[in-house]
Amino acid sequence: MKVTVVGSGVMGHGIAELAAISGNEVWINDVSQEILQQAMEKIKWSLSKLKSSGSLREDVEQVMSRIHPEVSQPEALKDSNFVIEAVKEDLELKRTIFRNAETYASPTAVLATNTSSLPVTEIGAVLRSKERVVGMHFFNPPVLMPLVEVVKGKDSSDEVVKATVDMAKSMGKETIVVKDVPGFFVNRILLRIMEAGCYLVERGKASFQEVDSSAIEELGFPMGVFLLADYTGLDIGYSVWKAVTARGFKAFPCTSTEKLVSQGMLGVKSGAGYYQYPSPGKFARPNLPKATKKLGRYLISPAVNEVSYLIREGVIGKEEAEKGCILGLGLPKGILSYADEIGLDVIEKTLEEMKEDTGMDHFAPDPLLVSMVREGKLGRKSGGGFHAYKSEEMNFSTIVVKIEPPLGWIILNRPSRYNAINGEMIREIDNALEKLEEKDEVRVIVVTGQGRVFSAGADVTEFGSLTPVRAMMASRKFHEVFMKIQFLTKPVIAAINGLALGGGLELALSADFRIASKSAEIGQPEISLGLIPGGGGTQRLSRLSRRGLELILTGRRVKADEAQNLGIIDVVTEPEEVEAEVRRLGNAIAEKSPLAVASAKLSYRIGEETNIWAGASLESSLFGLLFSTKDFEEGVRAFLERRKPNFRGE
Repeated sequence: MKVTVVGSGVMGHGIAELAAISGNEVWINDVSQEILQQAMEKIKWSLSKLKSSGSLREDVEQVMSRIHPEVSQPEALKDSNFVIEAVKEDLELKRTIFRNAETYASPTAVLATNTSSLPVTEIGAVLRSKERVVGMHFFNPPVLMPLVEVVKGKDSSDEVVKATVDMAKSMGKETIVVKDVPGFFVNRILLRIMEAGCYLVERGKASFQEVDSSAIEELGFPMGVFLLADYTGLDIGYSVWKAVTARGFKAFPCTSTEKLVSQGMLGVKSGAGYYQYPSPGKFARPNLPKATKKLGRYLISPAVNEVSYLIREGVIGKEEAEKGCILGLGLPKGILSYADEIGLDVIEKTLEEMKEDTGMDHFAPDPLLVSMVREGKLGRKSGGGFHAYKSEEMNFSTIVVKIEPPLGWIILNRPSRYNAINGEMIREIDNALEKLEEKDEVRVIVVTGQGRVFSAGADVTEFGSLTPVRAMMASRKFHEVFMKIQFLTKPVIAAINGLALGGGLELALSADFRIASKSAEIGQPEISLGLIPGGGGTQRLSRLSRRGLELILTGRRVKADEAQNLGIIDVVTEPEEVEAEVRRLGNAIAEKSPLAVASAKLSYRIGEETNIWAGASLESSLFGLLFSTKDFEEGVRAFLERRKPNFRGE
């Protein structure tokens, strides 16, 4: 097939390279031989890199022989079967190219535009054969980015859309098909995330560094919002912003970006933007402060609202929307998955807050989102939201055990007794741990309390029947179960949603991570009963905090913030965000190799309890052992193929 690529810039020469690799004869056109020669050199360099990495089977020269640089546009277009324009975002220039294509290319040729912001329908409006015009939006760099956004204009035929999808797939790309709306899908979502970042900064809720830290640490974004804007070029982002807002896309104005662009501070390319860089064109990650503010719900909510609108309007399907977020934006999960984890009710509340704060109606929750909340479809916590979640419960008398892969939940369920731990509960926790450890689909275990209390401690009503020997035996049983948690092959998170006192705190201390509500309080009050902690409090507190002895000897309670400062609590968050924070951490761990996670936890825990020589020896043994696993092979293969690994625990 003859493929013609008009424009040999970063996008154009990358698209030409892909088309040639997939076996097509490719004509690449630009205004001068010098520009084309530079493009050919860049293509050859890229092919050499692919060959050395093992990604290219053919010889470099064999692929290069299929690429023909041509200054004459009519000659490049002559009898072409597939035309892709990749010139600057100039409506009239693109129309001129397609008028020429209509004259010189095959009468059945697909006329594809790589525009990222101009409506496909507007580009094709001046042609006689409007049905042949389609959007074929590659992402930068085209050779490496896995997604192509195929845009169906108002006049695009189904046959042309299918041919474009087939062409993209022949190039080894994944595709999503969207209707022709300003910004299409991926850029609209990116603009909503950028809009949210600008809102937070310009309303004085956070600095741009705090926004970026939260995006990376809390949401797992590969780059912060403003750092990404710098990286891609503030002028490019601003031009897309102007193009789509001029066509009806309503957004919170990002005056900081406009100001930087007007000053020639365009990001990495100019050496400065939101951040300073070593020199123009040289990127270096800035040192960001540790995230202290939970801004994730703000950053995600406008994007969720946008996806809701696009689904409701039939612009894109739910699954394709998720694919677009992951493959087009490089996010670890789709926007709708983020929404389900945060909670659709929290998203709705956040949007209402942003609307009230700004007076801008486009922040109003979309009718689809509102209807889902009213129907009780709140996300993972309700068993379903935008996605349905597999859930299984096991029957116990004092606890509830839920399996929601990849998480398994142990919920202390004696709310009328403040979830006090009695003999029956400790036996049932022991049993539940064994069952959850055996289930491959459970990668992380969460322990929490029913209602507004984690656990007020051991059930004091059982103390009266205990002799000194039986008290020691009861203490030993607590130790056995809590040691099992500490050395379990799966990570355990304690979600502290209220009081965690005495044995309740000792249960939490045995977990690998402790995430607490701001309203939570912890303490070891046993000293007030003439006792000492009997479930490991004297041992684990001493390993976590230099002030642990003070808490034990005074029996005082401390708020979550102070407990975090003392090193006892890992994360403190708003009460309504505890579950979302737990799921964020749990899902992040669950994506990794279960064998590597189990080995890392074992090595870490044993290392805490022994000398460095023994700990390092164990680490080396486990490190070597993991080289024999299929997960290791998958991890290396995924790294080389620039994709997310699929670990199976094998």
